Amino acid sequence: MLPSCSCFVHSQNEPFRTKSSTTPAESGLMPCQPYDPRLHEVECSVFYRDECIYQKSFAPGSAALSTYTPENLLNKCKPGDLVEFVSQAQYPHWAVYVGNFQVVHLHRLEVSNSFLTDASQGRRGRVVNDLYRYKPLSPSAVVRNALAHVGAKERELSWRNSESFAAWCRYGKREFKIGGELRIGKQPYRLQIQLSAQRSHTLEFQSLEDLIMEKRRNDQIGRAAVLQELATHLHPAEPEEGDSDTARTTPPPRRPPAPGSEEEDRVAVAH
Repeated sequence: MLPSCSCFVHSQNEPFRTKSSTTPAESGLMPCQPYDPRLHEVECSVFYRDECIYQKSFAPGSAALSTYTPENLLNKCKPGDLVEFVSQAQYPHWAVYVGNFQVVHLHRLEVSNSFLTDASQGRRGRVVNDLYRYKPLSPSAVVRNALAHVGAKERELSWRNSESFAAWCRYGKREFKIGGELRIGKQPYRLQIQLSAQRSHTLEFQSLEDLIMEKRRNDQIGRAAVLQELATHLHPAEPEEGDSDTARTTPPPRRPPAPGSEEEDRVAVAH
């Protein structure tokens, strides 16, 4: 198992390397800070027209976003649960817990059945059944959906990332699939990013698929970078007196990744 206080960079072409005989100062590396969701993650809500369908909130007293080591997370999981693994400067990785210490997840262009501790790649995790507000399927149906797609790869995939796959398994909604919605010019989805207790910024999207990609990009670059990006590039207009303290824009078009490509899989960083 990798040490918990040193950072390692791993690509498909290189093995993990460490400098166990040197101190962080000697190697030029500083110890990793403990992962703090409130520091690194973006507080946001997702709306379909006027209905809130997703919410990540750091409201006082909320423990839903607390993270745990993979070993401790196993004690909190039940079959059919959605699990999210998080780490600074990485895309979050989602999986479906299917029992017997195992998860099913979309990873490196393939739906795989792995031990939860292996799927975590050293990241901390949490159960995220309550982020999406759709009515879930029964736990047995969620597990059945996940296991039915083990081994699917590349052109067989209908999801662009691990979150869309896991959420589809739990809720069964076609909106999580590639091309699951018609794009007819309207933008019924809104991603509301909380800038402060009083201010927010809203991005509008044609599909849930597009919105999830942008939300995950925000998770990967981190809260500070998102706030800086909005301040620097979007220049939200100051609200008029009496208006809601919310600015709206449409995000610039981005080239969609290949199905299941998971940008976070290109370079894995373990803490």
